[in-house]
Amino acid sequence: MARIEVPMPQMGESIAEGTVSKWLKKVGDEVARDEPLLEISTDKVDAEIPSPAAGTLVEILAQEGQTVEVGSIVAYIETEKGAAAAAPAPAAAPAPAAAEAQAPAPAPAAAPAPAEGGEETAEERLRRRSTPLVRRIAEEHGVDLAAVQGTGQGGRVTKQDIMAFIEQREKAPAAAAPAKPAAPAAAPAPSAKPAAPAAAGGAISADQLWDLFYSQVRHPVFPARENDKVVPMDRIRRLTAQHMVLAKRVAPHVHSFIEIDFTQIDRIRRRNKAKWEQQGVKVSYTAFVAWAVARTLQEFPNVNATVSGDDIIYRGDINIGIAVDLNPGLIVPVVKNADELNLTGISKRINDLAARARDRKLKPEEIQGATFSITNPGVLGTLVGMPIIPEGTAAILGTGSIEKRPVVVEVDGTDTIAIRLRSFFSLGYDHRLIDGADAARFLSRLKELLEHFPEDAA
Repeated sequence: MARIEVPMPQMGESIAEGTVSKWLKKVGDEVARDEPLLEISTDKVDAEIPSPAAGTLVEILAQEGQTVEVGSIVAYIETEKGAAAAAPAPAAAPAPAAAEAQAPAPAPAAAPAPAEGGEETAEERLRRRSTPLVRRIAEEHGVDLAAVQGTGQGGRVTKQDIMAFIEQREKAPAAAAPAKPAAPAAAPAPSAKPAAPAAAGGAISADQLWDLFYSQVRHPVFPARENDKVVPMDRIRRLTAQHMVLAKRVAPHVHSFIEIDFTQIDRIRRRNKAKWEQQGVKVSYTAFVAWAVARTLQEFPNVNATVSGDDIIYRGDINIGIAVDLNPGLIVPVVKNADELNLTGISKRINDLAARARDRKLKPEEIQGATFSITNPGVLGTLVGMPIIPEGTAAILGTGSIEKRPVVVEVDGTDTIAIRLRSFFSLGYDHRLIDGADAARFLSRLKELLEHFPEDAA
């Protein structure tokens, strides 16, 4: 028999945890490889998780409604075939525990005691297997993990547990005195922490970035007044806060603005409306913008890039994230290889992704891999916005409301006032990579494409 782990998968580049929505199989059920095993939900997407192997579901560790960190084991499957090849898997599972030697000594010491009768149970193993992030936080703050009450599966100490413990310890007036010497050790953390990822080849995980740039921020606490209502942040709002603070702290944001005339595009839409309806597609203004952005990015590779450590990654594909309002909440499905699609192709893709986003039926890969993003606050009447650049990209375009405005135009060499459809666009960009002149040229080229939209592209 081979015992196969079923971990909580990584559902997105910045998603650190997921909630088990529903088990599609129960203990004792036979499952085929790639057969749906359970449904999970994150702040971004719902998805079915397939079985990693054919066999029998023998143990469920995460119950419906439980939220667990990415990488946590949620179930075990036993399979007879491939037992020899799969046998080392349980031994590999404690790999995170290999780092226990560098964690506070009591953490590994807790493992042998419950196992005196033989093999360690799944609950005991989960208790011992805190994540590397949790162990690092404990070490830096001089915390004995054995003293922390874990709220994770099997008593596992989560990141929230260790941070709450440290915060509580710092608030304690008398009891905090012995712990004070540990505080100076935490002071050098900002300069010391980047060294750890460097040793691993320069890669920094989402959890490490959170620890570097979010957990170190002192978030002020304000007193509640008599008629106030205090409600804890839900998971979606908490993760959104983390991502936004991280994005703003890492990338120096600059915004440039331009006004674009949509009168020609409006004529094209009205002229082709019947033809597009026959094709079963509705072509929005956003589709025109996405088409033009994809072509403009071909000419400005630094806008379709990202800073990675001391390197610049110029993306080989043009994948445009389109923000979708879920009211409440926001999700950004991605139109992959947008530069290879024509106008109606982009329209169909945007409409399909937006509809399934609102029905929470997107696949994990459909919200990953964006190289540039578009957000449209104008659809709700906003004149213009200054959006935050998503992690892993260098720029985001904000489109304002498209409204009729009186403007001065030249007709036969004479200036005259005319009513035109106009909109303000903002480009938020990472100033480490994109200069103001680059942004101005990008916006000017985008304006040119939209105001002189080629008839044959429609």
